[in-house]
Amino acid sequence: MYKNLIRPVLFLFPPELIHRLVSVILPVFFSIPGVSHLVSRHYTVRDPRLKRRVFGIDFPNPVGIAAGFDKEAKLFNHLACFGFGHIEIGTVTPLPQKGNPKPRLFRLTLDHALINRMGFNNHGIDEFVRRLRKTRARVIIGGNIGKNTLTPNEEASDDYCKCFRELYEYVDYFVINVSCPNIKGMEKLAEKNELIKIISSVQGINRSKKRPKPILIKVSPDLDNRQLDEIIEIVRETGLDGIVATNTTTTRKKLRTGSRKVADLGQGGLSGRPLRERSTEVIAYLHKRSNGSIPIIGTGGISDANDAIEKIQAGASLVQVYTGFIYSGPGIARKINKGLLNNI
Repeated sequence: MYKNLIRPVLFLFPPELIHRLVSVILPVFFSIPGVSHLVSRHYTVRDPRLKRRVFGIDFPNPVGIAAGFDKEAKLFNHLACFGFGHIEIGTVTPLPQKGNPKPRLFRLTLDHALINRMGFNNHGIDEFVRRLRKTRARVIIGGNIGKNTLTPNEEASDDYCKCFRELYEYVDYFVINVSCPNIKGMEKLAEKNELIKIISSVQGINRSKKRPKPILIKVSPDLDNRQLDEIIEIVRETGLDGIVATNTTTTRKKLRTGSRKVADLGQGGLSGRPLRERSTEVIAYLHKRSNGSIPIIGTGGISDANDAIEKIQAGASLVQVYTGFIYSGPGIARKINKGLLNNI
């Protein structure tokens, strides 16, 4: 029903408009008495074989929502009703920012893909925390943190530390995002020395806590093997708990959409089905080179159970969807979890 009826109607409108409407409609829908229970009962697959213990956290199943969908920490409990085992919220920055000029989100329908250059648009950490304080999470929450666009790179660690301090009480794990292709100059933060500086600053705060939270780093699919080897070294040197692989890509390879149309859309990170193969390659490389010692959350191009199984077989402990959720619909977590059970 979603693919044949609902999706064609939604796709008549600009994608960012639809995202905003969903952010408004979902809370209203779930405010109806009994709806949360009915939706959860229909979409959630409960089976002990799906449970995963990763970086010290017990996940009810391995399927989550990637950062970027619930940017403002408004939808996590509603999304959990669709059967997801964890929700990664953000990316959030210390100060509010509008992001890049619109339009900045585009569908490549033939490729089941998106191009986005959102630019960390969000209302800032204070509003973010206010919402988390007001609404008790009923699902495992990851906090994806970044820096403000106008913050100089030499002061980036201050932004990450600020977000970490403010979010510490409200999330179960953190993801340091330095791999977004839509923030000018952010690629320099992925260089080894800069990255170690940021992570060490955040870890210094984390280790001062009675109960340190797991911290992961999100990596780009555009890194070469030498750079991936450096990521492994950094994870070990700084004591990070895992890796999210991968973010969106700046490449435009193997697209069915015409090259002229793609060029007209301009710059931005590509997500969805075209990213599947490269994301899996990165996961497999990181898993093999680390001898399976580093937990990996696999994300990038997951549209169905087979894609998720591929990521897990490559070395991912958990998986996340975003673009696949948009194209496949609200039943994607249920289908993936059932597929995983059939594959056991």
